[in-house]
Amino acid sequence: MNYPFFLARRLSLASGSRKNAPAVTVAIISIALSVAVMLASIAIVLGFKKEIREKLIGFNGHITLMVVALNEEDDNILRLDDELKNALNEIPIITDYALQAVIPAILKTNSDFKGIYIKELNGNSNLNFISRNLEEGEIPDYNIESNNNKIIISRIAADQLNLKTGDKIDTYFITDDIRVRKLEISGVYNSHFDQYDDILIYGSPALVTKLGNIDLNEGTYLQIYTDDFDKIEEYSLLILNELNKKYVEGKLSKVYRTDTVLSQGRSFFNWLSLLDTNVIVIITLMLIVGGITLISGMLIVILERKKFIGLMRALGSGISKIREVFVFMAIRIALIGLIIGNVLMITFLYLQEKFHFLPLDADSYYIDFVPVYLPFYSIIALNAGVLLVIYLVLVLPSRFVAQISPSETMRYE
Repeated sequence: MNYPFFLARRLSLASGSRKNAPAVTVAIISIALSVAVMLASIAIVLGFKKEIREKLIGFNGHITLMVVALNEEDDNILRLDDELKNALNEIPIITDYALQAVIPAILKTNSDFKGIYIKELNGNSNLNFISRNLEEGEIPDYNIESNNNKIIISRIAADQLNLKTGDKIDTYFITDDIRVRKLEISGVYNSHFDQYDDILIYGSPALVTKLGNIDLNEGTYLQIYTDDFDKIEEYSLLILNELNKKYVEGKLSKVYRTDTVLSQGRSFFNWLSLLDTNVIVIITLMLIVGGITLISGMLIVILERKKFIGLMRALGSGISKIREVFVFMAIRIALIGLIIGNVLMITFLYLQEKFHFLPLDADSYYIDFVPVYLPFYSIIALNAGVLLVIYLVLVLPSRFVAQISPSETMRYE
């Protein structure tokens, strides 16, 4: 039997008549708070990254595919014909793609006007994105021809022009000539990304392509979605190489170029990367605070058990074994703190994810609530790391056991 572990389980953490020694209670609270703060820091940063990333993907996709005009006679219209569809379908990393056409327009009321771009609402991924960010109204079914003149505008445009769902507005389209359409507002979306919301509204593919003088299978670019966001730079090159290889073989009639959401939203991703440094600083500080508190608590526990140490040494127990007893006791204290901290913070984070009761200034953070995201592996990794650090720092107070001699403990009161 591992008797140090057995003794550590049986020894009381009490001090005198108290159920727990004050130092032990402080150590438990300190570890619980430290773990809770670390969990919150990781969850909030991961939440921010997830929300911002999903918004950028919603506007840009993972990868943008565009046509390269090799000479002045070539146009830059992307045609999603059978040859291109077959080429894309043969690339297994592509999970979805949607043809996009964007044309400039002017929304005009009796008293004001606003320049925007109208983008066709096409593809399941785009529909899901707008649906998640829809504040009022509904997304029209563009398979029904009578809905082709219905649009979805941003909250910024609605507020600037004093518009609401159900209103109709004169829209001027500027292509080869100027055309006017009276469009009905079916819904209002709000992504809190002013850079996009300020200029983008969504309409039916039939409306956008007709006013842009292009066919339904033609567009400005293609939004591509892949099976792994973390590999999109690699995937972008892979897709480009595959398509241009087919061009050389004569299977495609156009040369293509690609861009990724990482470059299109570089400023946002750079901002998010700065948050990683803050998390590292917070985790380091919390580990230092928790470790120092636990060391102090263990020194007090050791001093209160001088008689026990002397008795064990008189019975022939080695110093290393006695040190193991106190290390196991400290881990026992740490585990109590870890459990309390995990239960309280994970419960809190779950409630925040479900009800969003902690708000944020959307103008500054692009989100109107504190986002949280804490995958299971992050919880396991954090707790394992905390336990490892605690075990290592306990080497210091446990060495104090070697300085206590049996003769001193016989005189200790």
